[in-house]
Amino acid sequence: MRGDDDIENGQAPSGARQRRPNNDNGYTYTYTSLANVSSISNAQHAKNYTPDVDELKKQSSGYTTLNSFTQQRQRSATQICCSCCQSTAHLTEGPNQPYYRDTFNDQPWSCTLGTGEEHGIWMNTSDQAGTIMALLVWLLLGYSAWTFTILARTGGIPPILSAIYDILCVLALASHAKTTFTDPGTVPQSAVPNERMRREMGTPDQPLSMCSQCQTFKPPFSHHCRICNRCVSRMDHHCPWMNNCVGAGNLKHFILFLVYTWSCSVFSLLLLGWNYFMCADEDCTFNGVLTQLVRIITVLSIGSLLFTSSMLMNVQFGLMTGIGTIDRLKKKASGSVADSTEEPIPLKDVFGIGHYVSWLFPIDPLFEDYDRVMGFSTPQRLLREEMKDDPARIYSPSGLSKDMLSI
Repeated sequence: MRGDDDIENGQAPSGARQRRPNNDNGYTYTYTSLANVSSISNAQHAKNYTPDVDELKKQSSGYTTLNSFTQQRQRSATQICCSCCQSTAHLTEGPNQPYYRDTFNDQPWSCTLGTGEEHGIWMNTSDQAGTIMALLVWLLLGYSAWTFTILARTGGIPPILSAIYDILCVLALASHAKTTFTDPGTVPQSAVPNERMRREMGTPDQPLSMCSQCQTFKPPFSHHCRICNRCVSRMDHHCPWMNNCVGAGNLKHFILFLVYTWSCSVFSLLLLGWNYFMCADEDCTFNGVLTQLVRIITVLSIGSLLFTSSMLMNVQFGLMTGIGTIDRLKKKASGSVADSTEEPIPLKDVFGIGHYVSWLFPIDPLFEDYDRVMGFSTPQRLLREEMKDDPARIYSPSGLSKDMLSI
């Protein structure tokens, strides 16, 4: 397990900073990163006017920026605690309703591998050691599934138990693949702080920070990974076994991989132990090559059980305290663990607000408030939110009105 944040935080400039990056649809948009909107209030309907992010938030109809669902009204602390693990996907969505769904895909369509914003398929190709370790995980799990299949065919164990073990291996491998090929929550160049961050953190005592390496806004609890060469929101660590960072975007898949791998280890040890102590027939006795296969799988199961148990405890500690692995190591080094003020991470910010059945499968979670979970927003999402109740203004292929874009 590796994780690093080798870039020192810098304070964001106090004036307005504008960027004009080209998006994938050929349009060019402009945004102002910090509050300076009083001078543009009278020029809102000008032909070449480009809205400021803060101005959009003030004019919005009370919605919180989301990627999937947006909640309109603030709930009390008691309601939040009670609904921490409650599914809310059944709530009404649509115009003039508490939730709306943002289905726009702002990811690049290029069929290229990499960790940059221009790559369409997320994959870390710069770490050869991580690639070998990730392939080794597949090799070991595949070997264990093959071994139990052979044992079932020779009558050493019941076929139904071998099928259960193979299913657990498939779920573990699917979770591993999803963790490896999922964006862990990288911060794009166009990232801007949301309204809550500007209100709570945009002060001299608690200034907004920027990454001196990426030259982008750096959300709280994010770190710059020099292996992926990106800033990752709520980064826990860079895991070489996944060949990827573990962050807000793929934490669910990483937890599922640990759970299913731990289950495979426990199940195999129980099954082999039952055969060793309870087998009284020659038909269920392991002989010859099978004995060597069983010895290897026993050693692998014990090592996997110890490793996944420690990692599950580490993840559980992070969820309960709200402190990731990198932040916890830094606090231990400075002796400030007891002074931590972080809040626990709700399970809905990891597994989403979908049905509980979806928690068991490595599918992308549906976050209640995407911007809050990731710690940043983007001008495009803010513009789409501003226009969600006015379909007549949608003219461009990207879903944004041309009078709100600088072309």
